[in-house]
Amino acid sequence: MKFPGSVLVSLVLFVAETAAALCLSGAYRAAGDRMWQWLTLLFALLPCALVQLSLVFIHRDVSRDRPLVLLLHLLQLGPIVRCVEVFYIYFRAGRVEEPYVSITKKRQMPKDGYSEEIEKEVGQAEGKLCTHRSAFSRASVIQAFLGSAPQLTLQLYICVLQQEITAARSIFMVLSLLSIVYGALRCNILAIKIKYDDYDISVKPAAYLCIFMWRSFEIATRVTVLVLFSSVLQIWILPVVLVNFFGFFFYPWILFWQSKSPFPENIEKALSRVGTTIVLCLLTFLYAGINMFCWSAVQVKLNDPDLINKSQNWYRLTVYYMLRFIENAFLLLMWYIYKTDVYLYVCAPLLVLQLLISYCMAVLFMLVFYQFCHPCKKLFSSSISEGLLSCFKFLCFICKPPTSTILTDKAEVKCPENIDEVRSSSKTIDSQKGISHQSVSSNA
Repeated sequence: MKFPGSVLVSLVLFVAETAAALCLSGAYRAAGDRMWQWLTLLFALLPCALVQLSLVFIHRDVSRDRPLVLLLHLLQLGPIVRCVEVFYIYFRAGRVEEPYVSITKKRQMPKDGYSEEIEKEVGQAEGKLCTHRSAFSRASVIQAFLGSAPQLTLQLYICVLQQEITAARSIFMVLSLLSIVYGALRCNILAIKIKYDDYDISVKPAAYLCIFMWRSFEIATRVTVLVLFSSVLQIWILPVVLVNFFGFFFYPWILFWQSKSPFPENIEKALSRVGTTIVLCLLTFLYAGINMFCWSAVQVKLNDPDLINKSQNWYRLTVYYMLRFIENAFLLLMWYIYKTDVYLYVCAPLLVLQLLISYCMAVLFMLVFYQFCHPCKKLFSSSISEGLLSCFKFLCFICKPPTSTILTDKAEVKCPENIDEVRSSSKTIDSQKGISHQSVSSNA
């Protein structure tokens, strides 16, 4: 039985970030910065409440008689109680014989074109641990992109305005960045396990390292670009954020309405139609929050029973990173044009170059992960290099100017006249050959 290390990491990041946010908000109150105090508290307590709701929903505590657990969740102590329960189950496993076990069938990764199916006995303790790991993974994603990402952006913005980085603020920003990167990493692992649920998947340390570097460069660059742009154009950051957020929020719903599929009813039997709609809205809300800062490895598909698109779409991945690179470059250009005296001692061209290179480094680590370190790369119908090559060919074909078609049409229109000229010239040549042949024969 695997040690529940992911549960422990999620709890440590959750408690450390919440405690740091409360201490920093107290420091803002002491300094008289009421606005920064309330914004820090809002970005700390809102995701904390959503984490409690997700844990209660996954474990279905409302339909069970567990009033003490529900009370602790109301007191925002749910993750601590769940972690204690996880380690209690882990250390008691094997001491007491379980009354029954379930048998799961998983397929191994193909070797030489063949894939064997293996059976594995899963006891009650291991099944409960698996449920807890899944719940904490989803809670880490919620904490990362609905709390830590806005929190990191806010604190970096305050540092730029005040031109000061205190020790408490720097520690808090480091914790927030680690929380975001860890949440993105868990999102990647969840996407792999959901898409390839029939296979026995083992993620190697090299894959974890590639994902960590990929997400670190991508998220740090994105947050820095947003902060730089908002520091010089405070009003214009609002439409940028709203267009990004609502674009990704409504995209799954637009695809769902275009498919004309029936409304999903199999999410939770105890939920009514209104409750199902609220859950789907929260899911797309989280999806939009993730895509605001980085590529969402999990693609929401509302007309699928699992609510996840399990196909590997290289086109969507390519378009996302191309558009995001163009957007980051445009925002940096606007910052460079309208930068204020706050950045008097900053080498602006060097900073712009560093940020663009950092984003390119994120793309490079992503390519390395999908090409060499992905645990299920043998199941891909095409590799990432082949997929990107076909994407670039398709985009070049779309961007090709229509003048070439007009020229070919003109050539086709003039083609019959050219053929008549060639035919007439060939007839004159033949007639000249005939005359010369007759003159040679008469001389003979």
